[in-house]
Amino acid sequence: MRYSRIPDETIRRLPIYLRGLILASEQDQKNISSTNLADYVGIFPWQIRKDFSYFGDFGTRGVGYNVVKLMKEIKRILKLNIDQKAALVGVGNLGMAILAFPGFGIYGLDIAAAFDVNPKIIGRKIKNITIENISRLSGIKKRKIKLAVIAVPRKAAQETVDVLIKAGVRGILNFSPCYLIVPKKVKVITIDISMDMARLPYYMPAS
Repeated sequence: MRYSRIPDETIRRLPIYLRGLILASEQDQKNISSTNLADYVGIFPWQIRKDFSYFGDFGTRGVGYNVVKLMKEIKRILKLNIDQKAALVGVGNLGMAILAFPGFGIYGLDIAAAFDVNPKIIGRKIKNITIENISRLSGIKKRKIKLAVIAVPRKAAQETVDVLIKAGVRGILNFSPCYLIVPKKVKVITIDISMDMARLPYYMPAS
């Protein structure tokens, strides 16, 4: 099912709720209220209820939400109930950290391929993934990979994305510090660590 007119901020919070529910499940909680879930995720209960209301009535008055059922619903909405494989492009220092990061598995995401231009690391195996020459990037279409993570230098980012799109990628997590031009059918989420860090001093009280 495709949902329309759902605020992007609501979609941003769904993985946060899912993580909170996973924690609750690990503590053997069968049901959870919006107030209890708020304690796990740091979001107001009214906001949680409002976000869920866009997708239907998940809870029971006086009981709350069934933890397992709600986890399944959120995974279905985010399309995490099916295998989601991603390709990593750029296996430098940042790329190595991304490849080693265990957090993707919590959401059922799998980095299934990695590519780079550096001959010194091509052929190296990390976490059962052999780093491939970037010249083979277009071949991910045959491997049914629809997601990509790019951690390449800024000057190579647009060219890399163009190749990924031609190979059928429709979702890109961008760690390169630049704006990318893509068709409307492709979603790009950019994470710029230095830019986010640069915002922090504004919120610090004057000493």
